[in-house]
Amino acid sequence: MTNENTAVRFETKIAVLLREDLEPWQRLNVTAFLVSGLGSEIPEVIGVPYADADGTPYLPMFRQPVLVLEGTKENLTAAHGRALSRALPRSVFTSDLFVTGNDRDNRAAVRAVPKDRLDLVGLAVYGPRNAVDKVLKGARMHP
Repeated sequence: MTNENTAVRFETKIAVLLREDLEPWQRLNVTAFLVSGLGSEIPEVIGVPYADADGTPYLPMFRQPVLVLEGTKENLTAAHGRALSRALPRSVFTSDLFVTGNDRDNRAAVRAVPKDRLDLVGLAVYGPRNAVDKVLKGARMHP
């Protein structure tokens, strides 16, 4: 039996790394897009549906916290390479996506650029805690 005051420690981690020079609206938009990719492909990160005391249903959300970090363009490039080398589930957001208006154009913009030349502004990763920590080495918590 679990005590309500006992902290839950997850063996996995969900983290978003944002480029430090983004505008506030961009940070929110990029974060929302990035985590939607993880939730759609990794069912175990999603909890069960919610309901209020009246029985009104609400959609399920992540079952664990999402850490949001920031770093330089170089931090993002390095983290991307480490996420690829560890084959961690990941989603990317490039600067090109700020000028597209739909999913089809977003995918085309990413597909047009080789992985080592992507102008990354955000990266989301999911995996074992230690692996995600190593991928995000050098990044700092978002203020």
